[in-house]
Amino acid sequence: MSFSPLIQQLITSLRCLPGVGPKSAQRMAFHLLERDSEGAIALSEALQKAVSEVGRCQSCRTLSENDICDICVSESRDKHLLCVLESPVDALAVEQTGGFNGKYFVLSGHLSPIDGIGPEDLGIDLLLERIRTEEISEIILATNPTVEGEATAHFIAAQVKALDVKVSRIAHGVPVGGELEFVDGGTLAHAIAGRRSLL
Repeated sequence: MSFSPLIQQLITSLRCLPGVGPKSAQRMAFHLLERDSEGAIALSEALQKAVSEVGRCQSCRTLSENDICDICVSESRDKHLLCVLESPVDALAVEQTGGFNGKYFVLSGHLSPIDGIGPEDLGIDLLLERIRTEEISEIILATNPTVEGEATAHFIAAQVKALDVKVSRIAHGVPVGGELEFVDGGTLAHAIAGRRSLL
């Protein structure tokens, strides 16, 4: 059975979301059309408004409705600490821990020569300019612990080497509450290599 062009267009459009395959998109489309038309209208309005009004913060490059986001303008944040992340979602994750009170810089990806993503695509020149012109004493490289994330962190560290700033990398290893027998070898190797002294 084939669907009408509008229904098929809706199903195809929903498939742009991560993790949504043909069946999931079909279920979502029929749910919105059959059971929640008001929700569908609210969703379409919210999407249109967000796409037209949300841009990037001119300072940290996270998603924001303002030219400069709330974190960048906040006087209560430690302006000497700068956490470098791959995506705005990563910044949200760090914020939710409540354990970081510095500022952020969002790369919006990682180095990937195969995909044609180089330093200029990640705004690394803007990051270096921020380090040169602001009172930053430490940058924390919080890129993902993937091959690309590690390469990106090492590249940034090499670029920053000439500047008078401390460079640190987030720790990787055994999760709190985890048991060693269930931890994969790569994670355990990182944990041992990144061990710290207790005395």
